[in-house]
Amino acid sequence: MTQIATRHVTLALLAGASALVVVHGLGRFAFTPLLPHLIADGLLNLEQGARLATWNYIGYLLGALLALALSSPAKMRIALPLALLVNAGITLAQGFSESYESLLWLRLANGISNGVVFVQAPALVLEWLALQQRTRLSGLIYFGLGGGLLLSSAVADWPAAWFSGAHRWWPAAALALPLAVLSALLLRRLQVSSHSPATSKAQRPTSALFDKASTPLFLAYTGAGLGYILPMTFLPALAREQLPASHALLAGAWWWTAAASVLSIPLWNYLGARLGDRRALLGNYAAQAMGVSAPLIWPGAAGVWLCAVLVGGTFIGSVFLTQRLARSLHPHQGPRLSAALIALYGGSQLVGPWLAERWLAQGGSLGQSFVLGAAALLWALAWSFAVPAHSSARR
Repeated sequence: MTQIATRHVTLALLAGASALVVVHGLGRFAFTPLLPHLIADGLLNLEQGARLATWNYIGYLLGALLALALSSPAKMRIALPLALLVNAGITLAQGFSESYESLLWLRLANGISNGVVFVQAPALVLEWLALQQRTRLSGLIYFGLGGGLLLSSAVADWPAAWFSGAHRWWPAAALALPLAVLSALLLRRLQVSSHSPATSKAQRPTSALFDKASTPLFLAYTGAGLGYILPMTFLPALAREQLPASHALLAGAWWWTAAASVLSIPLWNYLGARLGDRRALLGNYAAQAMGVSAPLIWPGAAGVWLCAVLVGGTFIGSVFLTQRLARSLHPHQGPRLSAALIALYGGSQLVGPWLAERWLAQGGSLGQSFVLGAAALLWALAWSFAVPAHSSARR
């Protein structure tokens, strides 16, 4: 690529990555390392935390469905930056919400705006990269998600002694607001048409999203959404349940998760390009299932650490490997395909915290609820074997 083309690709990746930092790292997953602090402050209890997570995932599902209705380039140019800025504003508003009821509605609204951005930003950047013949770089967008997890750990734990209650959201908001403005400005510069020249005329006829080739991939992704969400919501709380009060992993478990997620992105991007996305996805789900099972097999420090590293080091890879694999099956579907995948993923996610809440109410332990996540990831692994092998051809 020329120097100018390289600069444009870098800015496109920065635009998508910044959006994911705002909505998923700071807006959504900052809740996970903040939850033990909010419980200790008396603002919430564990069951209320699980309920807030459920409502956030309901919003995420609604947002993904809304993104499906707003998937045309003209609508995306308005909806995407607006949802991004609204999401950052909600993160700030949570810093003034001392009531559980108001926080419930804010987490719902956070999920809706997150769902729109998480569907549309990667889809827009992926389509733009396809026009530049640089599809294989699309996984690098998710450095924003991994980097956002690191930031979420930092804004939750480093200033913990200075804030209490709802004010613990303020450091996240201080980062989210300027990043949202930057990302919105950069995303509006990306131009794609309804019928991308990167898609040949032979590929453009309308076809069903669910067919014999793609249905196994959708079913696998549904299991992946349920499988990863329990550790990604409750790992710090699980560490407090299984470890002594002075253990380093009480604060460090989420840091290991975030660090592994960042380091894993180039690994899975490379393996997908080298082995094919389908083979890489099979290995990903196997490792992720082992990670969710680890606290059940080895309760204590070993299980918590393995869960953090293996789940943190795989879940982002499963997202972009599935997105690319799906696009190789339906290259003409674009944002509609991304929206359908995220809707399924989001729908299965909301089941996990709800079931965990029910289990806790019956006197069960948080670690025991991870059985469901392990079973869901084995489901995902099994269905991935049924995805046609030719669809993972290198691009």
